[in-house]
Amino acid sequence: MPSLDRKPGDSGQRTAKAVEWIREEGIKMLISRRDNVQRLETHLLSLADLGRKLLVLGIAVWLCLNLDRAHAQEPQMMLRISEIEIHADHLDQYKALLKEEAEASVRLEPGVIAIFPLYQREDHTQIRILEMYADRQAYEAHLKTPHFQKYKTATLHMVKSLKLVDMQAIDAETMTRMFKKMKR
Repeated sequence: MPSLDRKPGDSGQRTAKAVEWIREEGIKMLISRRDNVQRLETHLLSLADLGRKLLVLGIAVWLCLNLDRAHAQEPQMMLRISEIEIHADHLDQYKALLKEEAEASVRLEPGVIAIFPLYQREDHTQIRILEMYADRQAYEAHLKTPHFQKYKTATLHMVKSLKLVDMQAIDAETMTRMFKKMKR
């Protein structure tokens, strides 16, 4: 700031310098404040953007946790294909026991949706069974039933090879419609 010591005859000049100095300092303060306001606005926008991102992330995490819980609580259907090769000399007896077991399982067990035995046209000893259970617990309960235990022990010596293949439905919605379309 210029010196404001009073000397005779130069009061107008000093006043003009003081006014000029005040104006310049005021402009500097305004510019400084404008820059500070702009920086503050930028920070606030960044914080708002960060807040939106955190909110979206929070919602995503919440959805994942709740969907996992929903899936964990919702029993998942168990699907399996049993690939079995039977010794040819036991084929007729095996088919009769399998037919009996499949019918009893579907009729007696609420958790057994389907046990559908099939054989290959070219090689009748190649058996495939489409197994559908309401959930894993229904499958485990099925293994303990008297009719399954009878089938398992009676056919053990007839089986040349067995492969159990767990499957996953590609289109479960269409699968439910398929069963509705079937006629008795």
